[in-house]
Amino acid sequence: MNKKKLQTEQTKKKIADASRALFIQKGYKATSIEDIVKATACSAGNIYYHFKSKEGLFLYLIDEWNREWDETWLAKEQSFPTVIEKIYGLAEHLALDQLNHPLTKAVDEFYNNTEKPTEVEEHIGEIVQGYLTFNRQLLQQGIDNGELQNFNINGLAVILDSLFLGLSQHSRNMSRQETMDTYRLAVDVFLRGVAAV
Repeated sequence: MNKKKLQTEQTKKKIADASRALFIQKGYKATSIEDIVKATACSAGNIYYHFKSKEGLFLYLIDEWNREWDETWLAKEQSFPTVIEKIYGLAEHLALDQLNHPLTKAVDEFYNNTEKPTEVEEHIGEIVQGYLTFNRQLLQQGIDNGELQNFNINGLAVILDSLFLGLSQHSRNMSRQETMDTYRLAVDVFLRGVAAV
């Protein structure tokens, strides 16, 4: 990597790290570009050069979080020999991540903000599609090896994603144990249903 590219990457990391701390401390809406300028000693123009907008900067942080999540999940996934165990493991991994990640509240605030530029909405759509693709692949593996019935896999992927998304909202005021128990119950219901047949 040449010197200029290295400096560019270092500046981008400096901006991302400082803004992450601000978003954690103040929340998404209350953190301004001016706050980031003060925290980084970078000009607003420099921040916009690297991230285009406050939303673009925040999406970058979400993408980083997703990459970290993927890495930790891939390391954990090998310890679950079956798809059913992987789904329970996934639920636990999601619950712990949501409970422990410092950006959780700021991300909720960001997603619930109704005023987003089109390119931001498109990026969020790509993130969601990534989650659905992950779910489809996991569920297809379970169908292929005979652990799961061959239902509408696209519908099941959406239901699983919606289940975990809803749980992340409802578990905000739960204790750690209640959260873990609720996620486990949700997987029980997803895998077995509730009809007495």
